[in-house]
Amino acid sequence: MTATQKTCLVVDDSKMIRRVASRILRDLQFDATEAGDGREAMVMCRSSMPDAILLDWNMPIMDGLSFLKSLRKEPGGDTPVVVFCTAERDVTKITEALEAGADEYVMKPFDSDILESKFAEAGLV
Repeated sequence: MTATQKTCLVVDDSKMIRRVASRILRDLQFDATEAGDGREAMVMCRSSMPDAILLDWNMPIMDGLSFLKSLRKEPGGDTPVVVFCTAERDVTKITEALEAGADEYVMKPFDSDILESKFAEAGLV
């Protein structure tokens, strides 16, 4: 990892999605780490707050929205850019995520172009 390389935590209960997202993020020059649920992600954030978080909505143990609300209350938890990544298409849920502190929103399935554009909109690339 170079001194200027940004970090991104990929939080998703699907190992395949975490792998695909991490590969795309590495191609975008991010140092990507992975967590399988919100509780695991919270432990990682308390240890080292990432620059960005790619966050799934529906996960066991702690879902994405609960994680986001908790994250924003943590010391330094207002810093990471959070991009929600989900198959959820309900506009009220999207609004709820944005009101809870999400910066951007991506629909699954996503590809490198979609992630790159969302991360660019958020000022990360």
